[in-house]
Amino acid sequence: MALPPHGTLLGTLPPAGAEERFERLLQTDAACIERIVSNGQASPPGFWYDQPDDEWVMLVAGQAELLFDDAGAHTRLALRAGDWVTIPARLRHRVESTSADAVWLAVHLRTAPR
Repeated sequence: MALPPHGTLLGTLPPAGAEERFERLLQTDAACIERIVSNGQASPPGFWYDQPDDEWVMLVAGQAELLFDDAGAHTRLALRAGDWVTIPARLRHRVESTSADAVWLAVHLRTAPR
């Protein structure tokens, strides 16, 4: 029997670069799980994520700060390794900062059929 798909979140990290690195670990009709490796990146000025699906994200390593925009009210959330947050669909948010060693685990949950 062949081994099922497997890996390690903190091993074999890609080299630091100008862009965050996204690696899809699992894709189904209901969810997408990905590893994101950040090396000090942040969202571009004025850019906001406005995603159609709920997202659960955990900072596995490093530090980061997210900014949420709920009808013009801005709320900051500082994250350290082990912290997680559930971001509801359509809640505008951005990455304000990441440390040079930030590794995320993101789970995108399909909220409506497409």
